[in-house]
Amino acid sequence: MFGNDISIDLGTTTMLVYIKGKGIVLNEPTVIAVNTDTNEVVGVGSEALEMLGRTPPNIQAVHPLHDGVISHYTLTQEMIRRLFRRVLRRAGGRPRIMMCVPSGVTDVEQRAVIDAAREVGAKDIYVIEEPVAAALGAGFDISRAHGTMVIDIGGGTTDIAVMSLGGVVVSRSMKIAGDEFTEEIVRYMRREMNLYIGPRTAERLKITVGGVIKRDKEIVCEAKGISAITGLPRNVTVSSHDICDIFDDFVYNITERAREVLEETPPELHGDIIKDGIIMTGGGSLLYGLDRRIERELGVSCRLADNITECVVRGSGIALDSIDTVTDPTHIFHKKAYIHEA
Repeated sequence: MFGNDISIDLGTTTMLVYIKGKGIVLNEPTVIAVNTDTNEVVGVGSEALEMLGRTPPNIQAVHPLHDGVISHYTLTQEMIRRLFRRVLRRAGGRPRIMMCVPSGVTDVEQRAVIDAAREVGAKDIYVIEEPVAAALGAGFDISRAHGTMVIDIGGGTTDIAVMSLGGVVVSRSMKIAGDEFTEEIVRYMRREMNLYIGPRTAERLKITVGGVIKRDKEIVCEAKGISAITGLPRNVTVSSHDICDIFDDFVYNITERAREVLEETPPELHGDIIKDGIIMTGGGSLLYGLDRRIERELGVSCRLADNITECVVRGSGIALDSIDTVTDPTHIFHKKAYIHEA
């Protein structure tokens, strides 16, 4: 990888940028705030995140990506451009860029990602599927004739894939991930506690007391919101025991898709997966007990990758580095996911 080459994990909730030799140089929320009266951008990243739910009517703070794909092209383009200004000072020149996309991305969605990167001055653009990047970032050599299974749970999508010989053998992508867990907490608080809370409060509850199995020791957390009955501010105490069952439908859907992937995987690769276990990556995998629930349902050991939230962006950097060292780079990428734009 040249000094100004960049790998990007453009996620629904977070954008990570990695430069070889410099590490993660950008880790910002994918949020942009706009003044709707003047169409002026008033903040991006962490600055805009602080505005979520706290702005006057003429200021809108939004996530321009939804379920892992670009839902508002213009805002995404502007957000990337402004965040890139911080990175390009360190990278210099017109960089080559490796972008990560969900394994189930459509051609239209993939083109939107490429166009957004091109608009910010990229020299060449490459695209790699997220589970492939996650496996590389977790330290696996997927170029071998050896089965590797990854479950990557991000903010907007969950990608499940089995890889061998540098390609994706079987995969599933679903729009159930960390954001859905957060939204379910919002619904639970409204339904069971008659309390309206915002997404940031729900995210804090998910991290602090959320889980899919009951903890040995109960944990409680205070939540502030608006009473659905009186319309006045109200505090409640939320217990880890109270909300450990509310994610069951999501866990079921993830395990069923993983079961389908295993059923369609050639028998010759099953032994490798049983030996190595399933590797879990992405911030959504950190939900308490999720790895144990999936292991119990599938009968295959699961383990969390090191640097779990950085696997995808680091793996895409490894992939970009390998482009210059092989004659045929398509053997490192799934052919569907490898694109070069001059």
